[in-house]
Amino acid sequence: MLEPFWRGEEGLAAPAVDIVEGEKAYEVTAELPGMDDKDIEVTLTDDVLTIRGEKREEKEEKGKNYRLSERHYGAFERSFEAPEGVDADKIEARFEKGVLKVTLPKKPEALKKVKKIEIKTG
Repeated sequence: MLEPFWRGEEGLAAPAVDIVEGEKAYEVTAELPGMDDKDIEVTLTDDVLTIRGEKREEKEEKGKNYRLSERHYGAFERSFEAPEGVDADKIEARFEKGVLKVTLPKKPEALKKVKKIEIKTG
């Protein structure tokens, strides 16, 4: 059985979201098929990243003896606490082909510096 895109979460419809930590940034990805960028809002308030939007779909079908009109509306909101060390002034959001990607770059002091330690034998 396939899980529907819109699933209930505390009374609101919400898309699934992937969060990945990279070396230089965190990336939040949400699949929002059938939506337009103008119907999506991304905000950062008090270190909380919020993605909200409203999906509106209208479908009309006409036949010889009938006319069918359907309208579907669904609002969603997802919020996440931004990790410590995120550079809030450089956060970017891109929406392409139904996929929203929000990039939260790390401040230089938050970047992990890896030093390889030599292992000695004997």
